[in-house]
Amino acid sequence: MIMTSFTEQDSPYIGPKLGGFATKLSWYARKKMFESLMQMAGVTSKTTVLDVGVTSDQREDCNFFEKLYPYPHNITAVGVEDAFFLEQDYPGLTFVKTNGSRLPFPDQSFDLVVSFAVIEHAGSQVQQRAFIDELCRVGRRCFITTPNRWYPIEFHTALPLVHWFPPYWFRKILKWIGKDFWATEENLNLLSEKNMLSFFSTDTKVYKKHFKLLGMTSNLVFYLEN
Repeated sequence: MIMTSFTEQDSPYIGPKLGGFATKLSWYARKKMFESLMQMAGVTSKTTVLDVGVTSDQREDCNFFEKLYPYPHNITAVGVEDAFFLEQDYPGLTFVKTNGSRLPFPDQSFDLVVSFAVIEHAGSQVQQRAFIDELCRVGRRCFITTPNRWYPIEFHTALPLVHWFPPYWFRKILKWIGKDFWATEENLNLLSEKNMLSFFSTDTKVYKKHFKLLGMTSNLVFYLEN
């Protein structure tokens, strides 16, 4: 595995339902990630893209790739929720309702596969590794982001530090305070950079990038070339 590192300042991923200011901050952060993607991937008007993990949520910062990408006719978007409205909002886009771990496309179907803050919702680490393998199967290049487990704020729950406990205790605490949805491995399984790097094949060229908030790495970005 060949690795190159980059760092970008002041660009956190802010999880859902944290309020208006957090949504605006999330939108800013995701625009910065989009700019990094466009720079790293060198997309053109002919680049075919698969976006894995779109949502039915129509909050400002959701499905941001579709809002920003200048060639919607080249996007195939997939997700487990009903997001067929994207085909109306972005003429030429194709939506497929499917699980990202079993993509209904032939090998190397797309020039680029993108997945923004989805892998932490893919289940166990075995399932997360399989998820990445599936992205790499259908795409010649992949751009994958995830919040950094070692950032002091857990953005989905807005809780400080408790996610640094072993996962068993983190989930126990979430259940005690009534955050049952995020307490299951299926819905939230946070990852470190070390975890992520262990998922990649040794013959994959990997570029990694850190997005920082208040001087600490809040998000991890990986750009892969098969």
